[in-house]
Amino acid sequence: MTLYTPSPEVATALAAGKPVVALESTIITHGMPWPQNLEMAQKVEEVIRQGGATPATIAVIEGTLHVGLTEEQLHKLAQAKGVAKLSRADMAVCMAHGGTGATTVAATMIAARLAGIGVFATGGIGGVHKGAEQSFDISADLQELAQSPVTVIAAGAKAILDLPKTLEVLETLGVPTIAFGQDDLPAFWSRSAGHKAPLRMDDPAQIARAQVMRGALGLPGGQLIANPIPQADEIPHAVMAPIIAQATRDAQTHGIHGKAVTPYLLQRIYELTEGRSLSANIALVLNNARLGAQIACELCKLRGETA
Repeated sequence: MTLYTPSPEVATALAAGKPVVALESTIITHGMPWPQNLEMAQKVEEVIRQGGATPATIAVIEGTLHVGLTEEQLHKLAQAKGVAKLSRADMAVCMAHGGTGATTVAATMIAARLAGIGVFATGGIGGVHKGAEQSFDISADLQELAQSPVTVIAAGAKAILDLPKTLEVLETLGVPTIAFGQDDLPAFWSRSAGHKAPLRMDDPAQIARAQVMRGALGLPGGQLIANPIPQADEIPHAVMAPIIAQATRDAQTHGIHGKAVTPYLLQRIYELTEGRSLSANIALVLNNARLGAQIACELCKLRGETA
């Protein structure tokens, strides 16, 4: 059984031992409207290529897990309707019945591990939702970070979440949460929400070495690199906090729950910020892609030295 199909570009890079950076597809199908979603996906892939690595956007299309999409596939996915949002629990089911689904952080990490890709750049990870003490709504992304040996670059957890509880769960699961270039934990659209990160690193080469060291120690799972949005593009936490609170109240009023919560909140926040949140989202994704390419290149150097 063939578990995944690499694009020609990704297959060539993997065969040659060149750096590859995985990319999720939920941000394309559920995170941004057309045509900004396609433009963003193309820009992110180009940033990774400019950084010396090969992009591998991951999605399930008609039952096949694709590691890397062709330009035609990317166009079709960006305009597709009714695309499933896949995580660890439903990825195999979607593939088994020939469905089409976009990969979340957890599902993208699973695919990256299968393909031997050690670096994954995204926007923000899922985490512990506010009110989780009643709803038990905790993203599978956190468990996946504890299991799949992939370095994930994100602008922290999504700011709509309960960030202190998310940090606590990551610590319990043994996932290194490393702020890049600052002491505070980034909060997606904002560079800080006032929470200090457990760890800090300032050098992509150090991050790559930490990943290799985890493998050498026999430690399962990956590491989360919390990369702050560029200062020129951020929306300060003081501005975002009341907007997030309003969007959360609106979701509760309309009975939104489960997987529908995050897409609803992102869309509502887009409306409340008059599009500013989308511009910031695109900027932070591009910024994470740049760092992801740097880390992937350093990881390749280390693997070459130990081969």
